[in-house]
Amino acid sequence: MQPKFNASWTLFLDRDGVINHRYIDDYVKTPSDFKFLPGVIEAMQIFNQIFGKIIVITNQQGIGKGLMTESELQSIHQYMIQEIKNNKGRIDSVYYCPDLKGSGSFFRKPNIGMGLKAKKEFNEIKLNKSIMIGDAVSDMIFGKRLGMKTVFISDEHTKAKQHPEWIDFISVSLFDFATKINCH
Repeated sequence: MQPKFNASWTLFLDRDGVINHRYIDDYVKTPSDFKFLPGVIEAMQIFNQIFGKIIVITNQQGIGKGLMTESELQSIHQYMIQEIKNNKGRIDSVYYCPDLKGSGSFFRKPNIGMGLKAKKEFNEIKLNKSIMIGDAVSDMIFGKRLGMKTVFISDEHTKAKQHPEWIDFISVSLFDFATKINCH
């Protein structure tokens, strides 16, 4: 059964493949590369009315690979935040990990460092009243390790059904999930 989400809940979102288009074997390296997925702006308007905090948690190993700088990533995130704000949505904070996959970094999902950092910076976050939305199993593991509900964004339900222990809900898009919870 789906919980009744309200301002006491925190929404954690992955970025690539959830908020914006994910490039296969490449990275969003400039604001002009950043393309919102269909319905995301509208979903963020709905989430703004429901959740107390909205946090983006994203692995960004393009920095670790030397394909972009932290300053360039900050420009991308400022663009994303401003566009969402201009359209009556919000993101309260963005946490990213520049470390390479395989580095063992405590801050790289599925490890929980970014989640604990968000909790430390926002005392009102209750991890058992938080939800993680992502398009990768590592996002789901991150959420479950912190005691969150999880939503897997995928139009391939067979892929999602391979990991039922990590996934509470499945939606085809952020907008699909937003409209489902807005009706309750």
